[in-house]
Amino acid sequence: MPKVELSQIEQTNRTGYPEPFNQAVAGRWYRRLGPAAGLTHFGASLVRLDPGAWSSQRHWHEGEDELLVMLEGEAVLIEDEGRTTLRPGDVAAWPKGVANGHHLVNESDAPCRFVVVGAGESLGGSYSDIDMEFTADGRYVHKDGSPYEAERV
Repeated sequence: MPKVELSQIEQTNRTGYPEPFNQAVAGRWYRRLGPAAGLTHFGASLVRLDPGAWSSQRHWHEGEDELLVMLEGEAVLIEDEGRTTLRPGDVAAWPKGVANGHHLVNESDAPCRFVVVGAGESLGGSYSDIDMEFTADGRYVHKDGSPYEAERV
């Protein structure tokens, strides 16, 4: 099994979120592991959240499963059911099509790191707390279907 050289994978904090929704994720840094390893059937990212940063806006996917493994530090998982602190070794999972908006927030004073894996069909999804959805073709739209100017990355 070939070792993936993390230092050779670009670390970025790009987001396609439109203003002002992009501000909360400014301290989120990630490396896309799948393309670097030649994986084509699922996505995987190594994510670092600086103190105060969010992993995303609270969201759910219509056609994609997600799995998260906390590696270092701690963050608070916020879902429809409430808040759960995740620490190294903890695992969280969200089945496709379940409208349970979720995200992680680093409320600590140190960075945290986790791996997130997703697989399935890109059918879009929604953001629980804001007037935004994402479409299967990579666009952000208001919940009434009118477009935002930003594109998903």
